[in-house]
Amino acid sequence: MHVPSEEKSDDLKDSFYEEKEHDFDHFPKYHMKILLGDFNAKAERENIFRTTLGNKGQHRGSNDSGDGIVNFDTSKNLVV
Repeated sequence: MHVPSEEKSDDLKDSFYEEKEHDFDHFPKYHMKILLGDFNAKAERENIFRTTLGNKGQHRGSNDSGDGIVNFDTSKNLVV
């Protein structure tokens, strides 16, 4: 999967995450799910991301894709 790049419209990005949420919710119920993709994400080390990323954030500043994937992960109780 490939997330729409930063210059794409917010509507397109929102549609992408809505589609992924729908797909994810319809996966079989297994103990572990692995989500792979090119998310074009920059997520900085912020306290709000710590439960999802731990200390793995490498950037000084987040972009829309970083915020999107962290929000998705958080809503699905995923850990990076």
